[in-house]
Amino acid sequence: MRPFRHRRLTAVVALATVLVTAAPPTAASAGDNHQRRTGYHRVGYFTQWGIYGRAFPVKKLETSGAASRLTHLNYAFGNVSEDGRCYVDGGPGEGDAWADYQRPVPAEESVDGVADAPGQALSGNFGQLAKLKAKHPKLKVLISLGGWSWSTYFSNAARTDASRKAFVTSCIDLYLKGNLPGSTPGAGAGVFDGIDLDWEWPGSEGEPGNVIRPEDRENFTKLLAEFRRQLDAYGRTTRAHHPLTAFLPASPATMDAGYEGRKIFKYLDFATVQGYDFHGGWDARANQQSALRVPAGAPDNPDFSVEVAIDGWIARGAPRDKLVLGIPYYGRGWTGITGGGNGLFQPATGPAPATFEAGYEDYKKLKTLAGNGYTVHRDLRAGHAWLFDGTTLWTYDDPAVVLQKTLYIRRAGLAGAMIWSLDGDDDNATLTKTIGLGLTTW
Repeated sequence: MRPFRHRRLTAVVALATVLVTAAPPTAASAGDNHQRRTGYHRVGYFTQWGIYGRAFPVKKLETSGAASRLTHLNYAFGNVSEDGRCYVDGGPGEGDAWADYQRPVPAEESVDGVADAPGQALSGNFGQLAKLKAKHPKLKVLISLGGWSWSTYFSNAARTDASRKAFVTSCIDLYLKGNLPGSTPGAGAGVFDGIDLDWEWPGSEGEPGNVIRPEDRENFTKLLAEFRRQLDAYGRTTRAHHPLTAFLPASPATMDAGYEGRKIFKYLDFATVQGYDFHGGWDARANQQSALRVPAGAPDNPDFSVEVAIDGWIARGAPRDKLVLGIPYYGRGWTGITGGGNGLFQPATGPAPATFEAGYEDYKKLKTLAGNGYTVHRDLRAGHAWLFDGTTLWTYDDPAVVLQKTLYIRRAGLAGAMIWSLDGDDDNATLTKTIGLGLTTW
């Protein structure tokens, strides 16, 4: 069976390549794929909480081979206080300083096999990131601020010139200078190289309770300018460039509400674009969550897709060589599906049962379903895949879909790929290695 599966995957990849290159050009796909590049960005998010239920310590980035395929590692997440400061709060639901830099890491979880000594200045994930960087000196590690749950007070931080200055100063002091609460001054210096802003979303609804103001759109640009000013000033003391990146939405309406298109890229090294969560268990019918193109027969018009998102940013003035496409290492699922066929676009009763969150499952689990009661379905032209067992459907990115997306990135002249999140991959880093293969420069 193994040789047969290998031949089948090879055929799928070959056909996907034909479809990517043969598809009608759009604003994104019309890029000059012959431009000379020094390399593509390969950005992976490491989740603070992944060390618990998912048993994914920093060491797995090394043992799986993922670290050597990455150019940037984003640590999720740093919090923003109500008064507009970067802070670490050990309170329930507000932070985990223990995981970040206090937990003594045992030898079996340590990147270099050496256990943390009692009372050492820096432990936890931050200490392990320092060890990972020692093995991979070119790897840039960024603290990612906000995310879905911690974007509540971004608007406060960005509101005035004074608040922006204070916010940026606090972030650089805490993360780049490494002045961590309760630790030796400077204990965390050198762990983080830069800042990633995951404000979800300026000027638009995100998690219920987020502060939203009409002036968020202009203030986001001003906040980026302040980050760039202070990071450059700090860089003159460290003799290093400190990158600034941002996570951007897939929805054109959210783009318009919160971002000044071309202006923001003056300050960003690059931006990662949401390439997932187009649909999910909140919808009444099974659908795709990360298709390259809107599938034929899709019930929503307009609809979301990778191409819609990328074209939307390019139309608003984003330089294609600063756009990094987000790729999910998880799937979205529905159950109680009726209507027959392959399940796609059919009514469902709700999100599918899953390990940690209903309707959300890691790739490493989903890949085990294929052939075990589930059939793999593909739409090669639309660029997506799904699993269906007659009742439950999971839409997900497998290696063939990921490789197709890397070919799209190359043809569109984009800057690279982003991963949410690394702990969804299997122990062999199959998806990350696929991205590495697809974005190899010759």
